[in-house]
Amino acid sequence: MARAFRKVLIANRGEIAVRVIRTLHEMGIAAVALYSDADRSALHVRMADEAYPIGPAPANESYLRIDKVLDVAKKAGCDAIHPGYGFLSENAEFADACERAGVTFIGPPGSAMRQLGSKTAARLKMQEAGVPVVPGAMCDTAEEAVAAATKIGFPVMLKASAGGGGKGMRLVHEASEMANAWERARSEAKKFFGDDTVYIEKAILTPRHVEIQVFGDRDGNMVHMFERDCSIQRRNQKVVEETPSPAASKELIAKMGAIAVQGAKAVGYFSAGTFEFLLAPDGNFYFLEMNTRLQVEHPVTELVTGLDLVREMVTVAQGSPLPFLQQDLQSRGAAIQCRIYAEDPSTGFLPSPGVIKELSVPAGPGIRDDGGAYPGCTISSYYDPLISKLCVWAPTRERAVARMRRALSEYIVTGIRTNLAFHERLFQHAGFVAGNYDTGYLERHHDELVGYPDVPGAKADALAVALAIAAARTERAAGNASKAEGEAGSALAPWVAQHRARTLRG
Repeated sequence: MARAFRKVLIANRGEIAVRVIRTLHEMGIAAVALYSDADRSALHVRMADEAYPIGPAPANESYLRIDKVLDVAKKAGCDAIHPGYGFLSENAEFADACERAGVTFIGPPGSAMRQLGSKTAARLKMQEAGVPVVPGAMCDTAEEAVAAATKIGFPVMLKASAGGGGKGMRLVHEASEMANAWERARSEAKKFFGDDTVYIEKAILTPRHVEIQVFGDRDGNMVHMFERDCSIQRRNQKVVEETPSPAASKELIAKMGAIAVQGAKAVGYFSAGTFEFLLAPDGNFYFLEMNTRLQVEHPVTELVTGLDLVREMVTVAQGSPLPFLQQDLQSRGAAIQCRIYAEDPSTGFLPSPGVIKELSVPAGPGIRDDGGAYPGCTISSYYDPLISKLCVWAPTRERAVARMRRALSEYIVTGIRTNLAFHERLFQHAGFVAGNYDTGYLERHHDELVGYPDVPGAKADALAVALAIAAARTERAAGNASKAEGEAGSALAPWVAQHRARTLRG
C-alpha cells in the first residue's frame, strides 16, 4: 500500500541535492540536508527545510559514513532517504541499512545492486539474461591477460571490476604493452575502489557510448525512457550528453530498450537505472554496465519525455505503481546537456577550485540550468568540481545546437577557470555539429577544442585580459562622450568584457 512521505533526507550535496530538494518541495515534502565542514554555506543547505552537520570535509569522514547519515535521518524524523548520485547511491550495504533502520531508500533494492555492482558479475548476469556483452575474460596475471587478449584479438581494454568513471582503465594495443598496463590498472583500481581486480574486454574502436534509461516499480512493471548519447568524453568521463542519438534509428533504440528492460527484470530491479552500451560502427551494441541510480544526465530525458524522474523515484518508493506503460511514453524534440565544470581544459581538464566571484546563468526559451553554486560560494577541492548542468531543448537537433551556442554565450563565471570556452568551441566544431562523433572525438581534435589558437599559455591569458580591458575602456569612453552630447550612449558592461576575455582565453 502506498504511503506518503512527510520528510526526506538527501544524502548528498551540491547540484544534485538542490535538484532533489526542488522536486520534494513541489510535492509538499520537507527536505533535510546534510553538510560537511566544507559545505556549511552551500546552496543545498540554504534551500533545505532543515540541515545537519555530518563531519569533516573528506567524503570518507562525512558523506560516505552510513552511520552518520542514518543518525541524522533518525534525529530529523525522516521517512526516506534519496541518495542522489555518487557517494552512497550505489552502495547495497547502505540501501539495506536504510531498510533495517525503518527508513525507505529511494532507489533500487540492495539485492539488485549486489548483482550489478561488480562489472564482471554484471557481465555474467546479463549474458544469462540474453543481453549482448563485449567479448572478454577474467585473468589473474598479466601473462594470462596476454593469452586471453591474443585469443580475443588486440586491441583490448583493461577495466577495474569494482569501478567506473574512467579509473582503472587502460587500452592495450599489443602484447608488449600488457605488463605495464596491467600493473597500472590494478594499482589505480586498488587506490580508488579498494579492489585491484581487473578484467579485459575486446576494444571496440570508434564506438558511440549510448545508454538506455529504465524505470520500474515494486510490482515488476518496467519501461525504458529512450536513449542518451554520451560519447563526448574526456578521460573516459562524460562532458556532453544528448537525446536522441544522432547515430541511432528509432528501431535500434527500441531494440536496445527492450533488451535493457529484459536485463533489469532479470535482477528484480525497480526505481531509476541506466544500461550503458557501446554502439559499434556496424550497428551492433554491447552491454558495458548498469548504473543503479539516477544519472547525472537525467535532465535530457526529462526534457524530451516531460517526466520528472526524481518525482517518479519518490512515488515508486512510496509504493505506488508506474502511472504509465511503454506505449504511453514518447520522445519529443532534441535535448542536449553540457556539464559546466570548474576545471582547466588546457591542463588536461584538471580541477580549478576556488571562490566564484560572479555568476550569471543563461535563460530564455528552452533553457534549463541545474546548478548548485552562487556568487561568493567556494568550489571545494574535496569534491567533484561540477558547477551546473546546462541543458537545452528544441524541436530539432539543429535548433538545439544553436540554442546551446546562445546559452553558452550568456553563461558568465569569474574567479575560477571553467570549461565554458571549450564547450563553445565544441558547439562550433563541424564534426560535432553534424553529429559525426564517437568516444575518441575529443582526443583526436584536442588542439582545435582545447589548445590556444595563437598565443600559448599565460601569454594568451594576459593578452585576452588586456584586450578586454582596453575594449571596455574604449567603449565606456565613447559612451560617456555620447552622453555629453545628449545622445543615447552605452558603456560596455563589465560582464561583457569578462566574457570576451574568457572567449579569447580559450
